[in-house]
Amino acid sequence: MSEISPISWQQIHAELEDYAPARPVAGRVLWGLFILAWVLTDFQMVVLAFWFSFRLRYLTGGADPFIQLFHGFLTFLLIPLWLLIFGIFGLYNPKNLLNGFREYGLIWRAATIGMLSVVIGGFMERNQLVDRWWLLLAWGLSIFFMSIGRFWLRRIAYVLRQRGFLLSRALIVGANEEGRVLAEQLLHHRSAGLYVVGFADDQRRPGTHWAGVPVLGRVKYLPQFIRQHNVDELIVCTSACKREEMLTLFKTYGVVKGLNLRLSSGLFEIITTGLEVSEVAFVPLTRVNTVRLTGINRSAKLVLDYLVVLPFMLIGLPLFLVILLAVKLDSPGPIFHRRRVLGMNGKQFDAFKFRTMYVNGDEILAQYPELQAELAQNHKLKDDPRITRIGRFLRHYSLDELPQFWNVLRQEMSLIGPRMIAPEEIAMYSKWDINLLTVRPGITGMWQVSGRSDIAYDERVRLDMFYVRNWTIWLDISLLMRTIPAVIAGRGAY
Repeated sequence: MSEISPISWQQIHAELEDYAPARPVAGRVLWGLFILAWVLTDFQMVVLAFWFSFRLRYLTGGADPFIQLFHGFLTFLLIPLWLLIFGIFGLYNPKNLLNGFREYGLIWRAATIGMLSVVIGGFMERNQLVDRWWLLLAWGLSIFFMSIGRFWLRRIAYVLRQRGFLLSRALIVGANEEGRVLAEQLLHHRSAGLYVVGFADDQRRPGTHWAGVPVLGRVKYLPQFIRQHNVDELIVCTSACKREEMLTLFKTYGVVKGLNLRLSSGLFEIITTGLEVSEVAFVPLTRVNTVRLTGINRSAKLVLDYLVVLPFMLIGLPLFLVILLAVKLDSPGPIFHRRRVLGMNGKQFDAFKFRTMYVNGDEILAQYPELQAELAQNHKLKDDPRITRIGRFLRHYSLDELPQFWNVLRQEMSLIGPRMIAPEEIAMYSKWDINLLTVRPGITGMWQVSGRSDIAYDERVRLDMFYVRNWTIWLDISLLMRTIPAVIAGRGAY
């Protein structure tokens, strides 16, 4: 993008002083109904949590009638208080709605503050009538039930967004390579809630298309484009702008009411690991982390891995032994297969799997030249003649990957993460290779629950990049829960 034409930001402020995106009445009503649905759902889920926790607490014996009356009255007082706390934490703010991972974190914080407020009140109460176990159960169940309620409301909202409702209109400044990637990401993930109306750029001819999105015209005409297309979000590709241009854009549009200005990182091909800002000799300097997860996030992911893997390995020991025997009896050769893959920061290790192929697989494949070409392109074969009888069954239900639990215990892999990358595959990842190697590869992940080998190679990379950039512990838990039905269905497993 060339230099932005000289503009008077005072003049543009005057032009956009009374700016407010014109939204259809139906759209405003739909948003209002959804916010009301969120409040009512939270109310029902919290009531259910308090009621169910009381039943669980006194499961073995009936509670004293006075205790029942007291806790019923306390519940009547607490539910409005908790809903008020949820509102203070922004759980009914449109900016935080329909963002599952952020919502789960806010639910946890708000419910915790609500519980602590009751605990403090209980200490001040002379007779100590508040049952601590009941309160602890109510806290945990309210988080669980509210998360379920909001999960299903988001599914409804996502369907509506695919049909063009509940969307904010976005305009991207800068039609360079970064702008193309941004537009493709937003177009592909309509559930994010942004609809790209066009680009503003000084280099590309107006009326042409870039990444399937029209180029509206030069940057100096932004006020006209904003009003004409009822823009809610102005997204600036910082890699397409000089420093002076970014300052001008920020000073001009950053304070316009009704318009949300967003700046991209400008390092979309590199930075997924997070940044740390610290002062050195009173100068603020930014350091790029070598790994995506640090501190408490790294510890939380490690705890989740061990909490799931260790019990499953103990309980599933008979299944391990049965598979081990079946592999040995089905065809001659070793029981386990070692696959050389890249771990975090490119460190190589052997990922363990139950052997699912004949030991002379290369000789078998040499008889099928067309399959060799398919394998070279996709690193997967849908109808692979090298697979054994028991191997086909193990792959269908992902049982061949159970030995990778040992890799998880050795901290070479994680339960949830990007797809493993073999050294010979790394060239296919182009600019995304360093990003995907900032976290440990996973036994399951976004690609696993989205169709596994049925999805295109580029789409697998896109899903893994989404995971790396948007990781939260709630995303891991969600993917873990979605993995079970995906494995049972067996779609894309071969």
